[in-house]
Amino acid sequence: MAPLELLYSLSLFPSFALRFMETDIVAIIGPQCSTVAHIVSYVSNELQVPLLSFGVTDPTLSSLQYPFFVRTTQSDSFQMTAVAEMVSYYGWKAVSVIFVDNEYGRNGVSALNDKLAERRCRISYKSGIPPESGVNTGYVMDLLVKVALMESRVIVLHVSPSLGFQVFSVAKYLGMMGNGYVWIATDWLAYMLDSASLPSDTLESMQGVLVLRQHIPESDRKKNFLSRWKNLTGGSLGMNSYGLYAYDSVWLLAHAIESFFNQGGKISFSNDSRLKTMEGGNLHLGAMSIFDDGMLLLGNILQSNLVGLTGPLKFNSDRSLIHAAYDIINVIGTGFRMIGYWSNYSGLSKEPPETLYAQPFNRSSTIQHLHSVIWPGETLSKPRGWVFPNNGKLLKIGVPNRASYREFVSKVRGSDMFQGFCIDVFTAAVNLLPYAVPYQFVAFGDGHKNPSYTQLVDSITTGVFDAVVGDITIVTNRTKIVDFSQPYAASGLVVVVPFRKLNTGAWAFLRPFSPLMWTVTACFFVVVGIVVWILEHRINDEFRGPPKRQVITILWFSLSTLFFAHKENTVSTLGRLVLIIWLFVVLIINSSYTASLTSILTVQQLYSPINGIESLRKSDDPIGYQEGSFAEYYLSQELNISKSRLVALRTPEDYAKALKDGPGKGGVAAVVDERPYVELFLSSQCSFRIVGQEFTKSGWGFAFPRDSPLAVDLSSAILELAENGDLQRIHDKWLMKSSCSLENAELESDRLHLSSFWGLFLICGVACFIALVIYFLQIMQQLCKSAPSDSISSEPGSTRSRRLQRFLSLMDGKEDITKNKSKRTKVEGPSFHGDRDEDFGRSSKRRATDLATGSNIN
Repeated sequence: MAPLELLYSLSLFPSFALRFMETDIVAIIGPQCSTVAHIVSYVSNELQVPLLSFGVTDPTLSSLQYPFFVRTTQSDSFQMTAVAEMVSYYGWKAVSVIFVDNEYGRNGVSALNDKLAERRCRISYKSGIPPESGVNTGYVMDLLVKVALMESRVIVLHVSPSLGFQVFSVAKYLGMMGNGYVWIATDWLAYMLDSASLPSDTLESMQGVLVLRQHIPESDRKKNFLSRWKNLTGGSLGMNSYGLYAYDSVWLLAHAIESFFNQGGKISFSNDSRLKTMEGGNLHLGAMSIFDDGMLLLGNILQSNLVGLTGPLKFNSDRSLIHAAYDIINVIGTGFRMIGYWSNYSGLSKEPPETLYAQPFNRSSTIQHLHSVIWPGETLSKPRGWVFPNNGKLLKIGVPNRASYREFVSKVRGSDMFQGFCIDVFTAAVNLLPYAVPYQFVAFGDGHKNPSYTQLVDSITTGVFDAVVGDITIVTNRTKIVDFSQPYAASGLVVVVPFRKLNTGAWAFLRPFSPLMWTVTACFFVVVGIVVWILEHRINDEFRGPPKRQVITILWFSLSTLFFAHKENTVSTLGRLVLIIWLFVVLIINSSYTASLTSILTVQQLYSPINGIESLRKSDDPIGYQEGSFAEYYLSQELNISKSRLVALRTPEDYAKALKDGPGKGGVAAVVDERPYVELFLSSQCSFRIVGQEFTKSGWGFAFPRDSPLAVDLSSAILELAENGDLQRIHDKWLMKSSCSLENAELESDRLHLSSFWGLFLICGVACFIALVIYFLQIMQQLCKSAPSDSISSEPGSTRSRRLQRFLSLMDGKEDITKNKSKRTKVEGPSFHGDRDEDFGRSSKRRATDLATGSNIN
């Protein structure tokens, strides 16, 4: 029997393979079939015979279950990792899988599903083909029709060669090898491409297919071997990677046996009593013997460190060959071209993996690159990888049928159409997509009250809607069940409260300083005056004199420094030092007072007892929220506010009424809502304001089922809308409708009115009035003293006339101050200073002048 026929027989008939184990054996190379490998691996464990497999890639065959199983090729776990990274690299989210329904196919697809899930991708549809050779074209055609009806256009083919060629032939007939499709074949196709020349019609049916092939580094040893093989076969049979691994497996075992003998190992066998009890049929299990030194030979195999045709023959801790790598090839014309490589060390790259092993480990997505691909349909444009399911149905898109804030989304009365800011954004984004999106809007809610947005989003998971469009807030509990597009509007919860203008009042000039500040400032004025008086008293005549005069001097000096108008000079060094420091303090106090008073009188002062969410949370006042929004959940669940305090409000009019009424009249103290709604509300309600900062950060997006590719494409379209300015124009069209202006509201506060200063004028007026009263009392006292004794005998009319004349004369005349000076001279004693004499001389001259002119000096 020829070697290939023997291997084929071993693959198909496990009993045929077991017959070779009835004789005493020390190692097994093969088989190539996963089904046979599972059975033979179990027997090799019992016989303690190492099993070297160069063709079985089933990832479930592991050293944990079968300690004597040694894989001398790459596991499909690595191949499926390469497929998953390719899918992620091109931005696809879902694939369809066609596989052969046996251990090789099922376990390979299971590994692919795990690797895709790690990259947030998935298998959207999978279909198995029976491994029997009797599968007809009709069966394959029915299978591919089902695949064509699916959303995904990325198809992974993991089958045997005969089934693979049949699938490609039918796919070509059905038009599934044209534009829009992506085909990824595992290494079964590379095995056939390297082994023999395929017919032209077979190659024609798989143009643009991506193929994975186990990477074999180029070396002189490999070239020499391939040259000898070509001479041996006459070029009729090519050499594939499995043949090279088989060659290396033989040499690996030969070196291990040599080391076995060098270590003193002996080939001896012992019988297994358990196998004798299983005697039956054509198998002579009792003839099988246990290899006594099987563990020693297995250890030598695993510790090998050779360089073969396929590269380094060295095993890692999990008994896999180091440096797992694959070539990525693209079938074009009558052959194929290399577009890149994949390795478990560097990921996807344009350079061969062996050139990257010396570089630092880096699996960043930014360095993953492949050459351009000619896709099915002979196009260089990367296929989108998905289409809408070809079942003739439109996408059912749920839209909230709102009762308030209809500027965002609303149903056109008398039709099934919708309009608003959110609808225009969605329509503009869909128009930017490079493909048509068939959809229809379906109203959610009765239009009399705002629907529950949580229930609306949940309708996607139950299959009621294929997507949801509207003012849908992106929150954590919703992202767990659906995918959202890029946010098209910023949002966040804010607090809205009523405000009132803080009236400045008649005594506004006292507000810059607190009562304590006023008290301390006044005390320091007195203290500084006393300190300066003490320092100046002995040497400065201006700070000397009678006690009454000195007290007045102290008070006048200290208070006059407030206006830098003090006339008393300081002559002592200490006094000047204290005065300089005090004048600097007065300057600062003056400036601060002026700035604060200016702010109070010229800037509009708004007042609210609530200054943010914290003060609102700590109070017991009722809080309003928009009916149907997530604000209720956030306030009750996240902030632990009692639901008894929460009041649902429907319309902006309800907002205004509840805020104006306040808690005392059955209203609310504040309303908590999202910023877009609040800004629209405040554009027409000028008596309310936002207090505090946004206490959540979120946005509005369109909701789709998990892993929907439409969410990714719409996100890119929304970003394009933001970049070209269309998003802002749509915003201005629907939401720029302000009827109150902050400039007009603050215009009145830019002017100062008498009402803010009448207190100061009152003080000044009272001071003037008191001074005049005292002055007139003094005049009347002088008038009474100068009245003539014969005024009683005079006529009443003439008496009143003379009194008026004397009163006017006293008011117009000049007071004689010589008596006051002489009194002051007697009190202070004689003075011989020149300046005093000069003052007396000037006074005498003025008196003489008055006598000459006849002025009344009394």
